[in-house]
Amino acid sequence: MEPLTKRSIQLLRTLYEKGKATSTYTLRVKQDELSAQLGVSRQALNVHLRKLKNRGYIRTGRGFIDVTEKGLSALGISTTPAFILIKISPLKRIRVYEELRELQVSRAFRIAGEVDALIILERENLDEFLKKLYCIDGIEDTRSYVTIEVIK
Repeated sequence: MEPLTKRSIQLLRTLYEKGKATSTYTLRVKQDELSAQLGVSRQALNVHLRKLKNRGYIRTGRGFIDVTEKGLSALGISTTPAFILIKISPLKRIRVYEELRELQVSRAFRIAGEVDALIILERENLDEFLKKLYCIDGIEDTRSYVTIEVIK
């Protein structure tokens, strides 16, 4: 792969600095596949997609559909995540990390410091996730934090 030019790097940096971090869910699917899954014609699907796109609930492109923050909000899904810091027994870390990989979360990190893992998930899923977490042998302590608003 050829390296980026100075102009490309400048453009990329400007897009990053002037852009806004958002939460989206991306589905990579062809529209004929999606219409078959939903049991509607491709034309009917296009009508609905166009309405959702015009209202800002989704973004579409060749081979993908993004559900935007506005779309997530319409579904009652928060775009402000929860964070769980986890302290793990040193003798059980490898097994606990394997079990954490199997759980449904937005992101999971192995970290260094006073705690051993960081989990990021939707705020709505926090209670259910904590119930599953408490069943994992080797977890010594957890600390949960819920975001209130996006500052930047």
